[in-house]
Amino acid sequence: MTAPNVLNPHPPEFDRFLHASVGEDRNGYVVTVLSTLARLGFDPWKETAELVALGRDAARSRLGKLLARFPDVPTLASDHGKVAHELSQLLPEGRASGSPKRAASTVAVGRPGKNGAIWAALAIIFVLFQMFMVGRPGSGE
Repeated sequence: MTAPNVLNPHPPEFDRFLHASVGEDRNGYVVTVLSTLARLGFDPWKETAELVALGRDAARSRLGKLLARFPDVPTLASDHGKVAHELSQLLPEGRASGSPKRAASTVAVGRPGKNGAIWAALAIIFVLFQMFMVGRPGSGE
């Protein structure tokens, strides 16, 4: 099992779904799923993990309800069901492989794993070592 990227702990399996368009806002700007979920007050990665865990049909239903509550994209008022259906097809299969499940558990816990803690400890040791070496007599006089 590979550890999530410390610099980007979000599951890459969710990228295609989160960066998909839900439509254009009143100013003509494209609004993504990520932006929609954030504007509705949800953590986009946690909500996506929950949608994956629900399964495709239940996720489509939940996504339709969320999109119906989003007033920033005018076309969602009438087409939220169709958009939810299209977007649900972009969700990774939660039951087919362990990868989305692992990604969902990483998001739910909210920490990248032991690997990140090791790198953080090594960085602190390195900084302390540098401070010790700079503070020694004869180190630049």
